[in-house]
Amino acid sequence: MPNKIALAYSGGLDTSVMCKWLQETYDAEVVTYTADIGQGDEVEPAREKAEALGVREIYVEDLTEEFVRDYVFPMFHANAVYEGEYLLGTSIARPLIAKRLVEVAAETGAAAIAHGATGKGNDQVRFELSAYALNPDIEIIAPWREPAWNLHSREACMAYAERRQIPIEFQRGAGSPYSMDANLLHISYEGGGLEDPAQAADESMWRWTAAPEDAPDQADEIELAYLAGNVVAINGVAMTPARVLRSLNEIGGRHGVGRSDIVENRYVGMKSRGCYETPGGTILLKGHRAMESITLDREVMHLKDELMPRYAALIYNGYWWAPERRAIQALLTETQQPVNGTVCLKLYKGCVSVTARRSEDDSLYDEGVATFEEDRGAYRQADATGFIKLNALRLRLAARKGRRY
Repeated sequence: MPNKIALAYSGGLDTSVMCKWLQETYDAEVVTYTADIGQGDEVEPAREKAEALGVREIYVEDLTEEFVRDYVFPMFHANAVYEGEYLLGTSIARPLIAKRLVEVAAETGAAAIAHGATGKGNDQVRFELSAYALNPDIEIIAPWREPAWNLHSREACMAYAERRQIPIEFQRGAGSPYSMDANLLHISYEGGGLEDPAQAADESMWRWTAAPEDAPDQADEIELAYLAGNVVAINGVAMTPARVLRSLNEIGGRHGVGRSDIVENRYVGMKSRGCYETPGGTILLKGHRAMESITLDREVMHLKDELMPRYAALIYNGYWWAPERRAIQALLTETQQPVNGTVCLKLYKGCVSVTARRSEDDSLYDEGVATFEEDRGAYRQADATGFIKLNALRLRLAARKGRRY
């Protein structure tokens, strides 16, 4: 058995119990790794909790800029949406956490890594596919799948914590009934009453967004400036990637933007109901498509749209580090070179609408061609006759044979 294990550590009940369980079950030294990807106030207390558990090597890192710059923004180059609605907030965080966990294991001499994902969910697949892609010889411990792990409920974990005197800020019967995951892109809710898809989510569940009916009666208009497909400024103020997303989360949340309630198909085979708040991501998706609408060639746009479901599934299923995702990403990066300019958006009562888009140097929109007024010599309407007849040829030949489809 490994004598040193690097644990992906949140500081919550499950991973605190898991840290002690690994120490006892494997008689191993545990290194904790906590990645700050924008989940809020829970990050820094993780250090004190790990110290109380006797952990000597404790890593707490701010990865927010890397997360948005190298993962979220490239994903939005594809306008990626899984099954028509999910903006992949949890999925896109896992490859970064796994990468750093594997690196920390190498830095500290840990022979194995461990994570707290259950044996029913997608995250176990995402963590482990990423880890094996980056270190094919790494040993992975998933306690939820271990025969010796018998802590399969919150009550069991609480009782274990009390017996081992594990410091946790959690009381029986208190706290949220939902399993939540937050980062700078979104917050997700699963479990509790949400396990019945016929039951509406409780309004008190939502944390980031106002109810649309309670949002301001006055719309907000914002301008996003794009460079190579990435937002670099909001309303003329230059911002880093993480600050862009934080700002859009705040603006969108205030206006009730970005709520979704989904029954999705997990990679492991089951259907799962989850609710998500992705205010900034919803704005980014709308703005990016608008910017591409005037700067990208038609066939390039259509090719991207054809690849998008495959790309989104790769991220959802945990294949960020797979060669096919990298190949698609290279194509996406190339397509984004002319995606420069500004987009104006209006936010109102849960809705995001495009009001204007502009690109001085890269727009392919030609008013002289598109106008309903005089053609100005840019387009001869008579040319359309031959175009239509050529494209209708196969249809006419089939019709003469009496075929009806």
